[in-house]
Amino acid sequence: MKPLKDTCRIAVVQAAPVLFDTDACLAKALRLIGEAAQKGAELIVFPELFIPGYPYGMTFGFTVGSRTEEGRRDWKRYYDASILVPGPETDALAEAARKYGVYLSMGISERDAVTATLYNSNVFISPDGTVMNHRKLKPTGSERVVWGDADRDFFPVMDTPWGPMGSMICWESYMPLARAALYQKGVTLYISPNTNDNPEWQHTIRHIAIEGHCYFVNCDMIIPKASSPADLSETARAEIARLPETVCRGGSCVIDPSGHAVTDTLWDKEGILYAELDMQKVPASRMEHDVCGHYARPDVAKLVFRDE
Repeated sequence: MKPLKDTCRIAVVQAAPVLFDTDACLAKALRLIGEAAQKGAELIVFPELFIPGYPYGMTFGFTVGSRTEEGRRDWKRYYDASILVPGPETDALAEAARKYGVYLSMGISERDAVTATLYNSNVFISPDGTVMNHRKLKPTGSERVVWGDADRDFFPVMDTPWGPMGSMICWESYMPLARAALYQKGVTLYISPNTNDNPEWQHTIRHIAIEGHCYFVNCDMIIPKASSPADLSETARAEIARLPETVCRGGSCVIDPSGHAVTDTLWDKEGILYAELDMQKVPASRMEHDVCGHYARPDVAKLVFRDE
């Protein structure tokens, strides 16, 4: 392992997006980046699909074997709100990263530049403005009617002063081989943008931190029902009306390489969690268990994956 900078000042942003409104989401993100940077953050992490929000509870008129025209109009509106990579929004985020000298992690709905397919993506941006994109390998459940399977950008890892940084989006972390791909790349910072307030998830994140002996950064979404636009289709409004007032409660936190909480867990409100991560805990924790090093048996079983 290459030498690691001793500490990382991290900011984990738990905030509600302005659903379907790209400009408002970007403006809010830029404001929060500035706030976190002013408080000394070196790495600033945002939730899954922060731009332009997670359309929780919406079916977009899909049923097995049929679609509706009003659902198609809602989907087209979400499509229009999704962003290109690279594009004006990533340019603005890159400029903020350069301005403040920070690393960023941002969840987005990505619109492919050639096809009409959307991807649930997460971008890393370095202080020099370099943008690295990860597309979610397999959207979960009915997410598959909105976003496609990743067709490239598999398991990207960004070099940072604190070691390799990689991301798995929400339930990608329940794919053991995907986790192993990140471990094989030596990640010290495992970034998890998600929309998952299930209590069981809080056990999962501790397991992964211990399994990979890395910091697990759990950046969750808070979604008030009121954040949905009032002028969606009648069917969509009815679907949203059935949801609780707080659709996703959050649950953001940071877990250290031994499975211990570094921060409190943030529930039911917006906020930014700050922490000083002791990066020397990562190599120290691998003394007796280095999952892809001395604790592996590649002569018996090994992972081969597409890395492109």
